[in-house]
Parts: sequence; structure tokens; C-alpha cells
Amino acid sequence: MNRKQGNHLSLRERTALGATLLCAGLVPAGVALPATPTPDQQLHDLVENYFEAGLLLDPVFATQIGDNRYNDRYPNDIGPEWIAAARDLEESSLKSLDAIDAHALSESGRLTFEVFKYGRTQALRGFRFPRELLPIDQFSNPVGDFVVLGSGTGAQPFKTRKDYEDFIQRMAGFEVWVNQAITNLREGVRRGVVQPRPLMEQLLPQLTALVPARTEDSILYGPLKSLPKDLDEGARAQLRKDYSVAVARCTEAIRRLADYVQHDYLTKTRASVAWIALPDGDAWYAYRIARFTTTQMRAAEIHDLGLKEVARIENEMNDVRRQVGFDGDLHAFFRYVQNDPRFYFTNPDDLLAGYRALKLRIDALLPKMFADFPKADYEIRAVEPFRAKSSAGAFYQRPSADGSRPGIFYVNTFDLKACPKFGMETLSLHEASPGHHFQLSIQQELTDLPRFRRFEFYVAYAEGWALYAESIGKELGLFTDPYQYYGRLNDEMLRAMRLVVDTGLHSRGWSREQAIRYMLDHSSMAESDATAEVERYIAYPAQALGYKVGQLRISAMRARAEAALGAKFDLKAFHSVILRDGALPMDVLDAKVDRWIEQTRSAQ
Repeated sequence: MNRKQGNHLSLRERTALGATLLCAGLVPAGVALPATPTPDQQLHDLVENYFEAGLLLDPVFATQIGDNRYNDRYPNDIGPEWIAAARDLEESSLKSLDAIDAHALSESGRLTFEVFKYGRTQALRGFRFPRELLPIDQFSNPVGDFVVLGSGTGAQPFKTRKDYEDFIQRMAGFEVWVNQAITNLREGVRRGVVQPRPLMEQLLPQLTALVPARTEDSILYGPLKSLPKDLDEGARAQLRKDYSVAVARCTEAIRRLADYVQHDYLTKTRASVAWIALPDGDAWYAYRIARFTTTQMRAAEIHDLGLKEVARIENEMNDVRRQVGFDGDLHAFFRYVQNDPRFYFTNPDDLLAGYRALKLRIDALLPKMFADFPKADYEIRAVEPFRAKSSAGAFYQRPSADGSRPGIFYVNTFDLKACPKFGMETLSLHEASPGHHFQLSIQQELTDLPRFRRFEFYVAYAEGWALYAESIGKELGLFTDPYQYYGRLNDEMLRAMRLVVDTGLHSRGWSREQAIRYMLDHSSMAESDATAEVERYIAYPAQALGYKVGQLRISAMRARAEAALGAKFDLKAFHSVILRDGALPMDVLDAKVDRWIEQTRSAQ
């Protein structure tokens, strides 16, 4: 961690350089020795070195943010060597941080110090648990992610010959990862750390869909259809040959993984879906709650909070039901909005056009509540057919840091019944502006921040902000149609039910079927959607808790600021306070807002 970073020297290097020059008599008169760095400079060097080391450990992330230096590498991040290197980085970084005088830091430096220490401490806690023995499932599928990366429509560039050669090397690294995944799954069987059967049953068709009968039918073959035009015929032929061989090897590796899952692993999966059924499962689930909520909340507390939120939202849904003059009860209303064709498009292009028109409408409203806007724009795309069936209903991909690639709001048009018209306003607020597009784009555009803070991600912050963005829709001028407001409540209900269902599954012994039934009883979700959601929580425990916990904390911060500041409260300024320092753990963000309240209150 004492490597040179740009023109910065570490404290040890500066001191050694000064001593060498002095002893050698090489310091001319009037020339000052390198000054001992300030605590802020020490911290800057440390976090920049950490970020650089992190890019080497996660070169795919580097590609995703537009840093193409490591486009030829794929990390074996479930292998023992990688895990040891990652642990060493966290330990050495935390040790170096402890040597810095935190009390002497500037306000910005103190925030960096707090975030960096929190992140390293949490990361080190995670090494206690063998997550590498559960390397893949239907929700977290690195194989599918890799194919998207190399499809020609992902973040991997395919403009030059070197770009293609880089990906050929990256495919070799991916093959190593797949072999390691099979090894780890076998080790998990030996140690009793195995996936629940329903998850792997859902994964299997995802894998087999990526194993075509002919290599040229592979999604990875896509970039060969548009080779660089400046290559002569001989170079094109050689590149096509080398690339095809690499695709064939990748495809065969995926086939081996699919065969192992189907013929061996499935017979050894567990009947229980609870994370606490795993070795050390109680502590592991508690760690995951802390990691994804960035709070000290416990499972029981979150479960009770969820029950209260579900009851509150149901009351509001009943208000909407009465407002539109529906005669039946709430469950009959759920069935009505599920089945009436007026609430659904019949053409995918019409759905996309609707979102594009909504983008223009929302963009015009945003200046009334925001002073900060991202430089990058976003576009609206349909999820590609090859991954639509197993993808979420919508999601957001951040723009490249250099601005060469816009953000993308992906809409899944595979099943139009999963994309109701009444959910469009709230979904756009969440995924695009002022939700994920604002938060992620503004964060990475904060070039005065250390890079690790520009690209840090905390679920409770990022998803909490996106859900908060939904909650201000009425103030912004949306949800004038009561059905659109119902759509907002329907999505909020999903996030509230997650608090109940996730903790029910993993700390209270709920069955998969019990969890699905709960979601059907309290929402207008289709059974297929409820099943997919529950299986997501089984695969990725506690992640979904961050949404509602984060939103409630941000909303509480705003309420606290409004009460304390009265007429001095400025909503635009509050939003800037939340957005201008990037992603923060909830406790750190709380403290930052409190400092802003005191500064604003004392200002003349």
C-alpha cells in the first residue's frame, strides 16, 4: 500500500527521500526537503492506492467504469489465492488507516476516513464466512453476466483488434473461474454448505440456454459479426479463428458446469431454504443484515417494522380503492388491476414509447426540487431477448465514468403483464431520474472525491435513495392519476413485504410456500412474480432489506431537518446534502445531515 500513485509519495517514501538527500549532501541551498504530508495527504494516498489495488483484483469492474487497462483479465474471485490477496489488502489498508490522526483531518477527509474504515471493517468480517462455496445461483449468475459482458452490447469494448485480443484473454480467465466454481461446489457438498434445490433448478435452464449446438450461435459470437474495418483479410481470418476457439472453450466450460449441476449437485442440494440452516448460519445472516442495511438492526426488529409498514400501506391502498369507486374489497381490487386489459400494453414498442414520453415529462419537473443534475443522460432500452426471460422487470446500468456511454434504463418487455401501466411513473422515478440515474451518475462525476468514494456502493443508500425518489412523486407533480399512485403503493408494498418475508425465511423458519402466500395475500403481484421474488430472497439473503430500511432512514433525516430548521429548511439543499458526497453508510449519512442542520441553523 506504499506504492507511488501519480506524483504522490507515501509518508515512508518522502521521509526516506529526504534522509537520503540530506546524508548525501545533495540538497542545494534554499531548496526545501519534501514536506511531511498532512493527514489529509496521507489519507488520499492510502485510499487511492487501495482503489488501484482493487481494480487489479476486480478488472471487470474497471471495465465497467471505463478503465480499460485490464480488459484482458477475469478475476478468479472464488479461488484461494484471490481471497487471500483480498484479505491482505483489507487488513493492510485498515492498519495503515489506524496510523493516520483522524482528529487532524479536514471535514471532507473525516468523511473519507469514516467511510473507508467502515468499509474495510465490514469486508474483513465477511471473510469469516465461506461465500465462495456458493458461487452461483439463479439470481447471482456470473456466467450470465459474463456472456452479457462479451455480447457486444455490454461494457466490454470491441472497436479495435486489441479489444478483441483482450477479450480472448479474458475468456481464458473466465474458463478458470468456471472450473473453480465446480471445485467449490464440490467442496461445499463436503462441508455442508450447499444451495437450496429450487434455486439450482431455476439456474439450470439459464446455463443450458448459454450452450448452443453450434459455436457460432453463442451470444459470445456476436462481436465477430462486426470486426474492425481497418483489418486486412488475413488479420480478420486469424482473429476470427482465435476468437472462435476461445468461444468454443468457454461454451464447453459452461457445459461442464451445467452437467455437474444437473447430474451431481442437484441431488445434494438442501431441502431447507433458511440461511441459518447453514453452518454458522445465524451469525452469517446477522452479518448480511449489517452489510446490506449499514445499520445495527436485528432480524426481529426488521420483521416487526415490516409488519407495521405493510399495515400502513394496505390502509392507503384501501383509500385509493375507495377513491376510484371500486365496490369490492382490497383483494378483489388486486384481482381487478391484475386482470383488466386497460392496465397493460399489448405491444412492447408502445411500452417503451410510454417510458420515453414519461422521461421528458419528469425531466421538466425536476428543477423544482433539485439543484444538482448529472452531466450524463440516460436512454431507455428493452432488455435483450437472450436474457429477458430470467431478468428483472427493469433495472439501471450506470453510464461510463468518462461520459462515452450513457446510463441505460432497461425495461423488460418479455412479459407485458409484468409491466402494468399503473407502475410506470414510480418505476421511472426509481430506476432513472431522480433515482438511480441521479445518484449513481452524480456520484461518479464528483471528481474531487477519492475514486473509491466515487464508485462505492451501499444497498441501503443507493436503493434507499431510489425508493425515497418514488416517495416524493406527488410533491414533484406526478401521481395525479389515482391508479398511478396505487402503482407507487404497490411497489412500496413490495419493499415492505421484503422486510417481513426475508427475515421470515432466514430467521423464523418460513417455508418457500409460506413466503409466496404472504406476498400474494398483501399485493396484486402475479404468482410467478411472487415466486421469483421469494427465490431471490432465498438466494441473496438480506440484500432486499436495504431498500425500505434506507428509504425510511433518509425520510427520517428529512423530517428531522424540517423540524429543526423550520423556515430555513431548503429541500433542494437537503437533496444536495444527500447526493453530493456519494454513497455513505446510514450512520455516517445521519451524522453528516446532523452537522448540516447545525451549520444551517447557526448561519445568519
